[in-house]
Amino acid sequence: MIESNPKADLLRYLQDGRDALVWKLDGLSEYDIRRPLTPTGTNLLGLVKHVASVELGYFGDTFGRPFFDKEPPPWWYTEDAEPNADMWATADESRADIVGLYHRAWEHSDSTIANLTLDAIGRVPWWPQERQEVTLHHILVRVISDTQRHAGHADIVRELIDGSVGRLQGQGDMPPGDRAWWENHRRRLERVAREAGDS
Repeated sequence: MIESNPKADLLRYLQDGRDALVWKLDGLSEYDIRRPLTPTGTNLLGLVKHVASVELGYFGDTFGRPFFDKEPPPWWYTEDAEPNADMWATADESRADIVGLYHRAWEHSDSTIANLTLDAIGRVPWWPQERQEVTLHHILVRVISDTQRHAGHADIVRELIDGSVGRLQGQGDMPPGDRAWWENHRRRLERVAREAGDS
């Protein structure tokens, strides 16, 4: 008989998304990890900074376990913060700073998860009043969803930078094929798209 451990299952999927996001930075220059590759400025280091912020808010403030002892950083979610400031890193914020913050966020989040039951009640202060009360289970599902969503964004951004693909290095989660195979595959898809558009 398989024994169920819902908290461990949820934490595993959260960690998978975390690891994927951090791996997407490996081997890239400071320029490449900051390059805005969409019209809205999506970039790899900004995605990591954002998900660190998400974890610190949801697993910290929501459950009365704030991460920042003193003043939060200027990009933190306050009325004075620049809109979207958590989605990019300034020239003064290094890769080590952002990744280090994310790792500390993991520790803080994991401590909250370990010390509370899945039905523990928290309060999300930035949500509408009628929806502010939540359980740890609800927040875990929400943060996993957000992390995995942004890991998908990072997949695409990294592929645009240098062609690297896959969820994690060496996972073998992509169909086999060399560069020529993928180029032929892409040309085929373009041809099909044009044919469909002409019909």
